[in-house]
Amino acid sequence: MANHGVFLALMSYIVFAVLGLLLSRRFFLMQTDIEEIVNYGADYLFICTVFSFGIFGQIAFERLLQSTGKTLFTMFTQGTGAIINIIMDPILIFGLCGFPKMGVAGAAAATVLGQIVAMFMAIFFNLKWNKEIRLSVKRFYVSGKIIRQIYAVGVPSICMAAIGSVMTFGMNKILIAFTSTATAVFGVYFKLQSFIFMPVFGLNNGMVPIIAYNYGAGKPDRLLKTLKLSIFYAVSIMLLGLLIFQVCTRQLLMIFNASDHMLSIGVPALRIISLSFIFAGFCIICSSMFQALAHGFLSLSISVVRQLVVLLPVAFLLSRTGNLELVWWAFPLAELFSTTLTVIFLRHVYRKEIKGLTGRLQEDE
Repeated sequence: MANHGVFLALMSYIVFAVLGLLLSRRFFLMQTDIEEIVNYGADYLFICTVFSFGIFGQIAFERLLQSTGKTLFTMFTQGTGAIINIIMDPILIFGLCGFPKMGVAGAAAATVLGQIVAMFMAIFFNLKWNKEIRLSVKRFYVSGKIIRQIYAVGVPSICMAAIGSVMTFGMNKILIAFTSTATAVFGVYFKLQSFIFMPVFGLNNGMVPIIAYNYGAGKPDRLLKTLKLSIFYAVSIMLLGLLIFQVCTRQLLMIFNASDHMLSIGVPALRIISLSFIFAGFCIICSSMFQALAHGFLSLSISVVRQLVVLLPVAFLLSRTGNLELVWWAFPLAELFSTTLTVIFLRHVYRKEIKGLTGRLQEDE
C-alpha cells in the first residue's frame, strides 16, 4: 500500500508538470489581458508545477508517517518547509545575500525549495524511524485493486482540494474587474492565513486517526472527548488568528511591501475576511471527523456549498454594487452558512454512528 501511494504521487506530479509546461500562460490569459500580470503569473505557475515533485513527495511520505501515528515528524517537515519558504522569499525576490534578483520567479523558487527540503526530510524520517512500513524498490508492484481502494477514499479529498482552486480562480475573475491590486490583496491573504490554519490542520491530522481508532475499538467516550478537545483548541487558535488580523492588519500587509493603495484595499479586506475565522476552526474539525467515520461525502458537500454554492455567487452579486469592500463580506457569510450545515451533519452522524456505538457498548456490558 505504501509503495502504491508513492507511485500515485509520482504519476500525479507528471500530470501537473505537463499541464504547467503547456498551459501556465493560457491559464492567466483566461483571467486577465494585463501583460505584466500574465508574465509574472505564468512564470510563477510554471516553476511551481514543473518542480511540484517536492509537494507531492512531501505529502505522500508525510501521510505514511501519520498512518503509523508519527505525527510529530510531520510537524517538523511542514514547519521546516514553511520556514525555508519564509526565509528564502525576500532573498530570492530582491536578490539578497549574493543571490540573483528573481522577482516573482524567486517567490516560486522559494516555495518549491521549501517543499523539496520537506520531502527529503519526510523520506529520511520514514527510512530511519517508520519501521512499520517498508519501502522497497525491488519489491515494488502496481495493483489495480489497491489503486481503486485508494481513490475510493481519496476522491472526496481530491475534489475538496480542486474546489479550492476553482474558488480562487472565480474570485480572481471577480476581483480583477475592480483592480489588479484587489487580486494581489487576495493572494496576500492566502499567504498570511496559512500560518493561522497550519496548526489547525496539524491538530486535524493528529485527531483523525485517533477518532478512527476509537470508533473501530467501540470507545465512543474517547471519540467524543477527542472531538471536543480538538474543537476547543482549533477555535482557540482561530480566535487568536482573528485577533492578530484585526489588530496588526497594517503590519501584516507591510511584510509584502504594500503600497498606500494596497493598504487602503487590504486593511478592510483582511479585517472582514478574518471574521470567518470564528467559525472555520469548528467546521474544519467536524469535516475531518466526518472523513474519519467514512462520511467523506458530507465533508465534500460542506466544501462545495461554502466555496461554490455560497461564496462565489454571493461575491459576484455583491460585486455588482460596485463596492469592493462589500465583496469581502462573502467570506464570513459563506462560513456562517457552512457552519449551519456542519451542525446539521454533525447531528446526523452522531445519531447514525456515535449514538448507536454507545448503545452497542452498553449492551455488551
